[in-house]
Amino acid sequence: MSAPSSFRSRAGRSGLPAALLLLSLATLPAAAAEGPLTLYSAQHQQMVDRLTRAFTRQTGIAVRVRSGEAPEIASQIAQEGARSPADVYFTENSPELTLLDEKGLLAPVDPATLAAVPAQYSAADGNWIGVLARENVLAYNPSLIAAAQLPGALLDLAKPEWRGKVAIAPSDADFLPLVDAVAAQSGEAATLAWLKGLRQNAQVFDDDEGVVAAVDRGAVATGIVNSYYWARLQAEQGAARTNSRVHHFAPGDIGALINVSGAAVLKSSRHQAAAQRFLAFLVSPAIQAEIGQGGIDFEYPLAPGVAADPVLTPLAALHPPPLSVGQLGDDQLAARLLRQAGLI
Repeated sequence: MSAPSSFRSRAGRSGLPAALLLLSLATLPAAAAEGPLTLYSAQHQQMVDRLTRAFTRQTGIAVRVRSGEAPEIASQIAQEGARSPADVYFTENSPELTLLDEKGLLAPVDPATLAAVPAQYSAADGNWIGVLARENVLAYNPSLIAAAQLPGALLDLAKPEWRGKVAIAPSDADFLPLVDAVAAQSGEAATLAWLKGLRQNAQVFDDDEGVVAAVDRGAVATGIVNSYYWARLQAEQGAARTNSRVHHFAPGDIGALINVSGAAVLKSSRHQAAAQRFLAFLVSPAIQAEIGQGGIDFEYPLAPGVAADPVLTPLAALHPPPLSVGQLGDDQLAARLLRQAGLI
């Protein structure tokens, strides 16, 4: 099966200013033209477009991008197998990379590239690398609920007293790792019970954008989202016009999960050297700094010493649960539990 000409776009997701990206090019060594590369992307479309254009200007290597939702693209690559035209997969959450790694479809990342980010954010076997991260948070509207009333534990949101007070987007790819994390920490039975409680309590939206917008306009008191979505909403509306706030779950609680965006080279790629170079480009200090400080993309850079946008709580100040990216699995369990709970 050949890949479609395009996947469903992450339309409206913001990217990096071209002028800022150009500033970094002198810091990266030149390379002979190769490729073109085919990038399957489940990352923010505008950011990826900026990055790929900058990469091409630096290296002479053209990049063709096919964008869509992460589970859809991962499934497509798995079906294509050794015949996949993809050279690189760049996605928002680690379980899709784990799935492809389990199927033996990924090539080892160059050791020098892996060394550019802390090891806990990449695959233990070195077959994919963490590039960016987002924190799971609870958006809330202070006009509907006081900060003192907010839960310290994610699982509390399934209790009867939260009926009608929480919003979720269970069909959004970003919700799957959270379900995986609950299952890794509490087991399948407890996770299914939690999801059934959410089904009773929650207003359901198609995506995190819908959740955070509903909270901000006062349609629901709280909503489970990744930090990225609230920060982007504030950037678009301005702080004075943003009615919602961010609540962090208690230190170590499963609700404080950090989701890792990562990238990998496909074992079947016919442009291995160029594909490895693209991964090195993504985690280079200059590009990581621009992502973190450009005021456009609100994810955490993973290169040491690179600061995130100041609207975000510093990465070093977060207290996620003690789970490895490997423990989050490959989304298959999460999808099954969500179906059993009647949420998808």
